[in-house]
Amino acid sequence: MGGTNVTDGWNWRQPDGNATSAYPPAPPPSANPTSAAGANSSPWWSDALHDPWRDPQAPTAIVVNPVPAPGTPGPEPVVDPDAPRPRGLGRVMLVSLVTALLAGMLGGAIGYVAAVRGGLGGGTVLGAPTGGEAPAAAQRPPESLAGVAERLLPSVVTVQARTGRGVSVGSGFVATADGYVITNDHVVEGSTGPATVVFDDGSTASGPVVGQDPESDIAVIKIDRSGLVPVEFGDSDALAVGDPVLAIGSPLSLANTVTAGIVSALDRTIQAGEPGGQVRYYAAIQTDAAVNQGNSGGPLVDSAGRVVGVNSVIKSLAADEETAGNIGLAFAIPINQAKRVAQDIIDTGKPRRTVIGAQVGGGRAPGGAGGVRLSSVEPGGPAESAGLRGGDVVLKLDGRPLAEATDLIALVRKYAPGSVVTVEYRRGTAQQTASVTLAADVK
Repeated sequence: MGGTNVTDGWNWRQPDGNATSAYPPAPPPSANPTSAAGANSSPWWSDALHDPWRDPQAPTAIVVNPVPAPGTPGPEPVVDPDAPRPRGLGRVMLVSLVTALLAGMLGGAIGYVAAVRGGLGGGTVLGAPTGGEAPAAAQRPPESLAGVAERLLPSVVTVQARTGRGVSVGSGFVATADGYVITNDHVVEGSTGPATVVFDDGSTASGPVVGQDPESDIAVIKIDRSGLVPVEFGDSDALAVGDPVLAIGSPLSLANTVTAGIVSALDRTIQAGEPGGQVRYYAAIQTDAAVNQGNSGGPLVDSAGRVVGVNSVIKSLAADEETAGNIGLAFAIPINQAKRVAQDIIDTGKPRRTVIGAQVGGGRAPGGAGGVRLSSVEPGGPAESAGLRGGDVVLKLDGRPLAEATDLIALVRKYAPGSVVTVEYRRGTAQQTASVTLAADVK
């Protein structure tokens, strides 16, 4: 090739070292003051900086946009209408909120229509608006009748005893924490096995009848259960006519029944018992609390929740016991008497009967003046020791008038052995007074 310098591809340089190019010569430089290296270059070349065909030795001009003068408005931005736009969170929340409100309104409307069609609505508001807390009577304080009933019900039981005539059902109450239960003798009379007691919660327990006193109509059952809640005993001698009372028991097998009334009378002498059977005497508490068959043996409770009597018999206009029902005349054994007899049964197995040591004649005393005639007195007994004799007419016992023999027997049974009572009697035409110390007759 002589002295010619040739490279593969393109001839970039002549042998004499002068630069040459395969492109046409560059246009003459312009007067652009912003060209590279202070040289004026053609703007045409300013956008060919990365042209692969450009001669790397050729001068290059860079076009710089002029800075707008202060206060000159800039060019209006151009937005591509087809470019995707991100959704805002606020719009999503707004749509969700509106949807939820519409769904709630629709559900409420459907519910209202269903309630109206079902008879639960109707648009009429019944009654006046309530005024906050319930009145004091509805809050059931412990001293209220409801509070007393709530406290006593766990200690009251239904008594079931199997007899030769079927199952006898009555009531009773817990007397001790270790399982002694007091009831009426006529509830368990003739029982052929253990008695069953049913508590207010439906639980049951069984046990034998450990003792009975048919004349006072008291019996005691011992069940196999401990940790019981016994009743609180009151003082039946402290009662007054008009005192409020509750009768609790299982009338007509309706367990846990509570009825309310008042003390209608005191020392109402009652002679009860079936013809040819055991005769029972009561100087009873009379009440108008509703008592029916099945209440027998249950407690009569005062307004403080203390047991003051054992419900036993009722007066009725029915022809027989099976059809008898409450007419507001019920009678309970005074708890002072019932408690004493039950204590004797538990401690000794035998009840003590209080006696005056005299026999009484039947019917009223002659002359129509009232009183009970003594047909005889026992030698060395309480009546003879006090100076009474056969033929004397007892007019009053501790101030209570006597009209029939039942009155004297029932009132004497009410007192505990050893009690001193005042007896007013008539001998001939003279009236006298004596103090008699009653005695115990262990049957």
